[in-house]
Amino acid sequence: MAKFNRRGGRRFTPRKHLHQINQYIKAPSVRLIDDEGQNVGVMPTGEAIKMAQEKELDLVVIAEKVEPPVAKILSYSKFLYEERKKQASSKAKSSKSETKEFIFGPNIGEGDLTNRIERTGEFLEEGHRVKMSVKLMGRQMAHPEIGMEKIKRAVNELSAVARVEEEPKQKGNLITVMFVKK
Repeated sequence: MAKFNRRGGRRFTPRKHLHQINQYIKAPSVRLIDDEGQNVGVMPTGEAIKMAQEKELDLVVIAEKVEPPVAKILSYSKFLYEERKKQASSKAKSSKSETKEFIFGPNIGEGDLTNRIERTGEFLEEGHRVKMSVKLMGRQMAHPEIGMEKIKRAVNELSAVARVEEEPKQKGNLITVMFVKK
């Protein structure tokens, strides 16, 4: 929440850091790791901050859950940059395989069903999982075999490019099947 002074201008509010750094470290003592990665040992926080300032670096708490917290002498801006870089690379490495879903009724037209089956094939080629569902409503619940026929047709037409991960089954008013790429 921004605070305003008497003239209506914004007043400076301190920025909240992601980590405890320098004078914002709450613990009375820390386990110190120097800028070369050597374990210095447990020392009072004030001494550790002075050591970091002598080297013109920052003291950053790396692990705050342990007793005493682990703090490292490093360049905070460089540390944040490397952390963002790691997050970006891990995000890029994660596969973006999604589950796509088609929901239609048992009275779907022939052309529409063909279109859904073709789109399912395209999604499978892109590496996605595809779930097809037939939604039965009202009197359609008395004849689930009509919906099951539509699902079986999709399974037969997609057998060349896909395998069925979950067999067609009815749960309440939905008949579903899950496809994955062969």
